[in-house]
Amino acid sequence: MTALVFLDPDFSAGRVADAATAQLSVLDQGVTRGDGIFESALYANGVVRKLDAHLARLRVSASTSDLLIPHEEAWRAAIATAVAEFDAATPCEEAVVKLVATRGTEGTDHGTSWVMVSAAPELGRRQRESGVSVIFLDRGYDSKVAERAPWLLMGAKTLSYAVNMAALRHAKKMGADDVIFVSSDGIVLEGPTSTVLIAHRDGDTKRLITPTLETGILPGTTQGAIFTAAREAGWELGYGPLTPQNLMDAEGVWLVSSVRLLTPVNSIDGTAIARDGQLHAELTAMVDAIQ
Repeated sequence: MTALVFLDPDFSAGRVADAATAQLSVLDQGVTRGDGIFESALYANGVVRKLDAHLARLRVSASTSDLLIPHEEAWRAAIATAVAEFDAATPCEEAVVKLVATRGTEGTDHGTSWVMVSAAPELGRRQRESGVSVIFLDRGYDSKVAERAPWLLMGAKTLSYAVNMAALRHAKKMGADDVIFVSSDGIVLEGPTSTVLIAHRDGDTKRLITPTLETGILPGTTQGAIFTAAREAGWELGYGPLTPQNLMDAEGVWLVSSVRLLTPVNSIDGTAIARDGQLHAELTAMVDAIQ
């Protein structure tokens, strides 16, 4: 079951709709051009995790895309309604809360916005435990493109995910589970749906590193929450730039995202990656504590 609630000025708590029937115009630019933005949050233990961070990133994506979206209070009200609808029909341990805003039908002065709540994929939960095999893929542009080409909307979470999905299909054809993108000048970027983390240990010093945002990657809400917890726990933090060899030499590599959470990387391009069990356990505890 999927709970669906549209943000509608005539309905203060959002307009409940049937997700099993047609709701969008075929002329909506989110459909015809992928012209829109979204966020995906995890709903668990009665809480939509990191909601403030997701709403903040939604605003940034809207600003980057020159897209007018409803105010935050309308989103919060629609989310509350959607979660209540989902809980009443299909209570489960974890669910995905997806926020979507499109530019709407061409020629109109308003977009289309909605919230969906559906059960979290079982595969993602399994991969937290089993880990994933990944391959490096060239993303086709250098690490400076975000500076000189802002119209590419680097760092915005847009609906245009065709390339990301194609990369994942390619990985599966190659016998892998996932992808880590690398720039044409050899800098590690991100996964199609995740942020990259690596860890090092030097005696009692533990260091956590993620790729630099200056490459135009999406700022990860889960990565940000982990960094906050790690800093409080005394870890050192770093922001790249990272090369593929940095990942191969790390004591642990993870793909992190709001729904799949902390997923260890078992191998890259067929080469096994080390995993420090204690570091993984500490990071897992930090992620479990995120609200």
